[in-house]
This record gives sequence, structure tokens and C-alpha cells, in this order.
Amino acid sequence: MVHYDTKILSGLLDSYENSLLSRSENKVNIHIAFPFTKKTLPEYFNESSLVYDEIHAVVKELERKGFLSVVWKKGKEGHIIQKVILKEEQIKEVYSYLNRTPKSDHVNRHLQFFTIWEQEQKETLIAAKFVAYLKERIEDGKSVKEFIDLSDLEKTKELLELLSLVENNKETCYIREFSIRHFADSKIFESQLGVLGKIMRRFKTEFANMDIYQILAEYNIYNTPDYVYIKGEGELSFHKGNQSIVDLFYLEQGIGISGADVKNIRVSGKDKVKRVITIENLTAFFRWQEKDSLMIYLGGYHNSVRRELLNRVYQELPEAEYLHFGDIDVGGFEIYRDLCEKTGIPFQTYHMGIWELEHYKDYTKKLTENDKKRLQALMKKEWFGQKNIAQVLEYMEENNRKLEQEIVRKIQ
Repeated sequence: MVHYDTKILSGLLDSYENSLLSRSENKVNIHIAFPFTKKTLPEYFNESSLVYDEIHAVVKELERKGFLSVVWKKGKEGHIIQKVILKEEQIKEVYSYLNRTPKSDHVNRHLQFFTIWEQEQKETLIAAKFVAYLKERIEDGKSVKEFIDLSDLEKTKELLELLSLVENNKETCYIREFSIRHFADSKIFESQLGVLGKIMRRFKTEFANMDIYQILAEYNIYNTPDYVYIKGEGELSFHKGNQSIVDLFYLEQGIGISGADVKNIRVSGKDKVKRVITIENLTAFFRWQEKDSLMIYLGGYHNSVRRELLNRVYQELPEAEYLHFGDIDVGGFEIYRDLCEKTGIPFQTYHMGIWELEHYKDYTKKLTENDKKRLQALMKKEWFGQKNIAQVLEYMEENNRKLEQEIVRKIQ
């Protein structure tokens, strides 16, 4: 059953709260109206409907209470309502009648909470930027519903607590484990992953093109056990209790090492390993074979586990050549740059050049509009003195091409 008094008054309050009147900023004399149209109140115009008289009775009662005034359609006075206008001097009584909290109250409670939060929180850079953004928009009367519901302060508090906990997490764990540990509920974290990812991508540039699981891995939080795959030449020594040694040469497709075990291994083989190659995609990793090389599956953007392994390898094999093999597209070069910057290892690109784009021309794809924008940004960056990368990016732009690494084959 439709409560037409609630529907009409709620519509009026929604319009009021979205207007300058609610913030006392109006400079023009305006009135808040609820128009009677086929869109706002279709049953009123349905000749077979029995609610015509009911709506009129409801409107007359609301007018008697002093909540609104009625404007009749010209020439149809007493028969067809054109609109109703909110009596602004009765605004408090209307809120009370609907048992509805004014938006201004929700706004003030949020702003008070944000002020206290900023004073208490430390070392939460993304959360701090997010709160500053929300405060500015709320104070300017702009919408924040993309991220939070102003009528639910507790949900906002939960979101900010979660964001802060993620940023400060140091212990390796899984999503549901993290959720139970901090909220005594295995599903609270998962229910917030969508908005959490949106916040992380918006307020930290390096996360802009990463999915939420890649982002969480940066904070040692995983959806499933995180494995690093490694193969080729070299030996793995496991130091936990008794030492065990695995010669990678005898494992054709290599070995997967969980993130929890990375801290217990040592990679050696100075006499065998001439190149250390990181590979972006799993299919390419399993297919690729190269003599005198240690190969590590990067899985797109590297995370803290893979960085720890790479740093251990670099400490043991500082004289090896370090190469990165990825897609010849914007994402591939963004990943390569991120790899160099975060590890400090002097990687060079491998099979990511103009020759591959020309040789595999039939397998290339056209750049999307988003590719073109990101490519322009990449071309403005310094490339660690590597002129060849700038040339590849220019070639991609001029020829409107990109290429996935899986098609590239090792030329013997």
C-alpha cells in the first residue's frame, strides 16, 4: 500500500536538501515544489485507478496541517493538481512528521567525526587524502554518495577503520582472516572491497590500473595463497631447521614458493645464472625457455612478496643481467617502470621492442582511447636513460599498435 503523504513529503524534502535553501545560500527567491506528472505520480493520471480521490484527500489534509500549498492546473481548479509547494516555515514539523533526520544533521555529524579522525590518525596517507576530499566536497555542498552514505555514519566509520587497518597492516594474512581478526565477521571486509578499491585507485596514483587483489597484496593481504613461480638455472636453499637444496635445472616448469616461505629461501648460482628474467604473464612464463637464465613469474604488478624474492636474488647474483619481459602495451611499460622504481634493480626491457611489433604485426591490436591517454603520460616520463623505450612508445603511438607477450617466441 502506497502512503501518499510520505511519498509527496519525502519528494519535497529530497528537493529541499538538494537545493541551496537547505544551506541558506539561495540568492533568488525560489520555492520547493513536487510536480504532479506521469513520471512522479503515474497512478494519479490513470483513469482506471481508484486512488485519485485518495490522493486529493491526502493533499488536502497535508495542506490543513500547514505542510504545503496546492497549485491547481489552470482551468481545472479543484480537479487536477499541477503541483504542491513546501511551506518552508514548517520544515521542522515536516521532518518530525516523517520521523526523518535532516540532511544537515547527517552532514554535521560527519564533519565532526572527520575533524576528530584527522586529529587522531597517523600514518594513513590514503585515508587522510580520502577524508580531506570528503570534507571539501561536503563543505562545498557537493555529493559524496560515490563513496559514502551521509545517513549512515557508522558505515563511514567502518570504511575508514578498514582503510586505515589495511594501510597499516604488516602481517601476511588472507582477506577473511583479516576480516575476522578486526571485525569478528568473515564477510565485512569482502562487502567493502568494491568501494575500497575505488578509494585506493583514486587516491594513490600507482594503484590506478590495479585490481583490488593486487592492491591488497601490497599490504600483505591475499585472497588466496600467494605463490612466486621460479625456474631455470640456479639453486634454492631452504633454511628452516635443516637446510634443503633444490636444483632448478631438474624442474622443467620450475617450482612455486608461497609468500610465507620466501623469507626462508636463498637463491644461488653465480656460475650458472647469466640472466635473471621477470615475466609478466603466467602462460609466457611456463612456455619460455632460456639457457643460463633464472626466470621469475611476476604476475602483472609485483607485490611485497615478489619484491622480497627479487631483492634476495639481486643480493646473491649482483653481476647477472636483469631483464623484464612483458606485454608491449601501456600496462606492460607501466609495470616495468614500477618494477625498476620499487626494487632499485637495473632491469632492462626484453623482447618489448619495435622489432617484435613489426614481426608480429598480424597479432597486434589497436590502442584504445584510454591507452592513448596513458601512453601520452608515459612518454612524458624519464626512462632511466633508455632511449629505446621512448622510441618504442613513439612507434606504438604513430602506428596505433600494441602486442600481448604470449605470441612472442624465442628466436634461436
